[in-house]
Amino acid sequence: MTIDTWDEIRTAFQVARLGTVSGAADVLGVHHATVIRHIDALEKRLGTRLFQRHARGYTPTEAGNDLLTVAQTTDEQFAQLANRIKGHGETVAGELVVTSIVGLSDLLMPVMGQFQTLHPNVILRFLTDMRVFRLDYGEAHVAIRAGAAPEEPDNVAQPLARIRTGLYATRSYAERYGLPQSEAEFSAHHFVVTDSAESRAPFYRWLRGITPPESLTYRATEPAALESAIRSGLGIGFLSAFKAQKDPDLVEVLPPRPEWDAPLWIVTHVDLHRTRKVQAFLTVLKDAAKSWTL
Repeated sequence: MTIDTWDEIRTAFQVARLGTVSGAADVLGVHHATVIRHIDALEKRLGTRLFQRHARGYTPTEAGNDLLTVAQTTDEQFAQLANRIKGHGETVAGELVVTSIVGLSDLLMPVMGQFQTLHPNVILRFLTDMRVFRLDYGEAHVAIRAGAAPEEPDNVAQPLARIRTGLYATRSYAERYGLPQSEAEFSAHHFVVTDSAESRAPFYRWLRGITPPESLTYRATEPAALESAIRSGLGIGFLSAFKAQKDPDLVEVLPPRPEWDAPLWIVTHVDLHRTRKVQAFLTVLKDAAKSWTL
């Protein structure tokens, strides 16, 4: 494949992804006429139509979708390579991308602040999402994950800490409804739970197993919405102990149990694990974790 051909394929990929010539031109930083020329040349080279043209834009044909799949993989591999090359630099500078499960910002912001004080030339990007970021595609330098030990063969996983989770309610809820004295009284109360009955969190599986559905009166998908509901007195719910212990308005209904613990892992890709930038961040993170009361 020549460089010219890759330019054409990359252009076709952006057109397929965005659906318009103008959108692809903006992303690629070229004139829209260049985009059209690349598409026409690639279709001529391959001897087939890659797009159906219509008033709303460009829709990939079957051949276009095949090309999109190959081009996306190739584009991701180039991005991965670029991130690895950047990560191998010997100076602690440039961009450091850290991903984490939702809800750890309170713990990690002091770490970020200390790291950036020590290394002011670093641009920090802190990304949280429900999806797992692909370290093998260069989407992040460091990931902090919860649950079972990650098993991807090209990743390095190290234990960081364990998050304890307990069952809590607000004082206003306790004044209004009282608090259950045993699990047998759960059916007379209101509970805040994740909307997914398939949640892997052991404490939600436990609660759903002993509590009638009609007592699960507030359900949400977003962790922040669940926490806000508990703090607003909508019901009894699960919170990380390190957060609940700081709030005098919360009372403990059930203390954390070992089987509810969530182990935290530091995950890095083997190609970036020993780079100076990643190791500098891990040093600050591990040192801070020693003082965490979770």
